[in-house]
Amino acid sequence: MSAARPLRLLVVTYYWPPSGGAGVQRSLKFVKHLPALGVEPTVLTVDPAQGAYPVLDHSLAAEIPAGVRVIRTSTSEPFGSYKKLTGRQQIPYGGFANESKTSFTQQLFKFVRGNLFIPDARRGWNAHVLQAVADLFAQGEEFDAVLTSSPPHSSQLIGLELKRRYGLHWLADLRDPWTDIYYRAELNQTALARWLNARYERQVLEQADIVLTTSADTKRLFLGKSAKLKDSKFHVLPNGYDESDFRLPSSPSAEALLITHTGTISETYHIELLLGAVAECIRRHPEVPLRLRFVGKVADGVRQQLTDNGLLEVTELLPFVPHDESVGYLLRSTVLLMAIPDVPHNFGILPGKVFEYLAANKPIICVGPTGSDADNLLQECGAGRAWPYDAYEAMLEYLESLVAQWRVNPNLDLPALSHTRYSRRALTEQLVSLLK
Repeated sequence: MSAARPLRLLVVTYYWPPSGGAGVQRSLKFVKHLPALGVEPTVLTVDPAQGAYPVLDHSLAAEIPAGVRVIRTSTSEPFGSYKKLTGRQQIPYGGFANESKTSFTQQLFKFVRGNLFIPDARRGWNAHVLQAVADLFAQGEEFDAVLTSSPPHSSQLIGLELKRRYGLHWLADLRDPWTDIYYRAELNQTALARWLNARYERQVLEQADIVLTTSADTKRLFLGKSAKLKDSKFHVLPNGYDESDFRLPSSPSAEALLITHTGTISETYHIELLLGAVAECIRRHPEVPLRLRFVGKVADGVRQQLTDNGLLEVTELLPFVPHDESVGYLLRSTVLLMAIPDVPHNFGILPGKVFEYLAANKPIICVGPTGSDADNLLQECGAGRAWPYDAYEAMLEYLESLVAQWRVNPNLDLPALSHTRYSRRALTEQLVSLLK
């Protein structure tokens, strides 16, 4: 690689502003910090007029550094037909969290998606990206490496082809498991479809020069996919938080003990016993105004759980908001709530929001498996721990301890936590070291 110019990195990512949600954050924050670290990124993404995004967040465009080239391509995807035939205006979220009740037509589309669009329904984007890269090379462009970010995991097949055609140094960044993704059973894949999907996964893992994962357990899952794989090519590079997002001071309410959850939550997260403990805590301590706030997509089943526990009157339900507003809700909270879905292979699920929760320096209530990557991280940073889904008594005891503390001082903010190594800049520094 030439020392006369910055390293030139081609970043292939489907999710990019104006896409919102968790999927866009990782690539965006890498690109935000790369130029200052001596790397010149070129982003290849989908034309937003044709892309299929579950949510939009136009505010994120302000985070793209001036001078970074963003190339947007056409795509060929089935989501227009999905909307017409199902009558739904939203496309499915990952894990189908916005489809609590599915019609026969929606079930049919899941089957079609799982068996005709492998690895996923956004594979129609690939040919457009490959043509755009061919055009760049025909114009004399040079790149030192390519980073492909997924989901959608079909994006990794772009990296596979770029490696074959041009011999580019290839970093496959896999934010989630592939064939082990928790909602795979809902796709009703045939044996042939499962075989082909596993074959694509294995080819990517074997031929990528570097494989990035967001958690240690996800790395373990991928390492087990082929006897040819060596530990040395796998690197755990977790998600993180951007220090610039937390410039405003923390300002928890003195009027109520406010527990906030941000992001998508569905019935698979099994917070019903925690909600029961919240209701009991309110019954035992009526003098303490205990309130809940959910910011983002809340599945119908979770709304019903709130109703069943008599909590709707003390719960604020807000739709998806821009990222900076979401951070503001964290800083104005007393306690933060997160949950790990009760699904296979959930020990490696480490939501990106946990790092922003840590940056907010609030106590964190986590519902999920003990000993998981999320549980270990929270305990390591001194922010909390994971409570098993059935640990009703322990949850209630912890809630009562928070109530007792709140009576003395309504600001339960923690001392500065040991989380600076999870800043987006520090993580991008690790990425650059791998590029070099």
